[in-house]
Amino acid sequence: MSSRVWGTPQFVLRAAIVVCGVVGLLIGDHRIVYFTAQSNLLVLAYFVGALYWMTKRATVEPPAPRWRGAITLWILITCLISHFLLNHGENPLPGLAASGAGVAVANWSLFLVHYVVPVLALIDWVAFGPHRVVRWRDVPLWIAYPLGYGVLIEVRGALFPAVPTKYPYFFLDPAGHGYGWVGGQFVQLGIIFGLLGAAVVGLDRLGAAAGRRRRAVAPVAPVAESLPEPRQAESSLG
Repeated sequence: MSSRVWGTPQFVLRAAIVVCGVVGLLIGDHRIVYFTAQSNLLVLAYFVGALYWMTKRATVEPPAPRWRGAITLWILITCLISHFLLNHGENPLPGLAASGAGVAVANWSLFLVHYVVPVLALIDWVAFGPHRVVRWRDVPLWIAYPLGYGVLIEVRGALFPAVPTKYPYFFLDPAGHGYGWVGGQFVQLGIIFGLLGAAVVGLDRLGAAAGRRRRAVAPVAPVAESLPEPRQAESSLG
């Protein structure tokens, strides 16, 4: 029965997420202090567990849909923060063909964990169910983790000023503008994360609606095709 699950689009896509995440983390320098590493590890933990669940239960439905919504949001935050705030919207594709093996490998690592894994996770979220399990009220719980991450970075920097990579991201560093400026960054990011979480829930609803439309237009199988002809039925009765 599990062999049928292995060949499904759901299993293949989720296995691809795991492979891309593992390769991306292994070929690059990703320290646990970075939100990128944490979010990708959480995605890996979920989808490895999902693959085991699907095989064990012989089902294409993944476990813990609300947790799946959370990791989808977190990995999308990784993608968008990296692309717009850290890379200023630059196209990452030219870097994949950079001269020098070390630079190219590093760029491939960043591309996998910042772009490929988030996009695949988003496709999985929209294309495959279960849908309509998450609720709008889940969004504040989802954004508590990335905001809490920022708070812990501030506490860590204040208590242990000599640690390496004191502030992993420029918008968490109070050295240049003070803690008031950092607080303003938290407010802006909280709003952005909330809107992004609402978009994740909205995409779940769109996926559910698309699934209903596909089922509505699916051809209806003919009924009783295998019934015998009337004469055959009469002869079989003697």
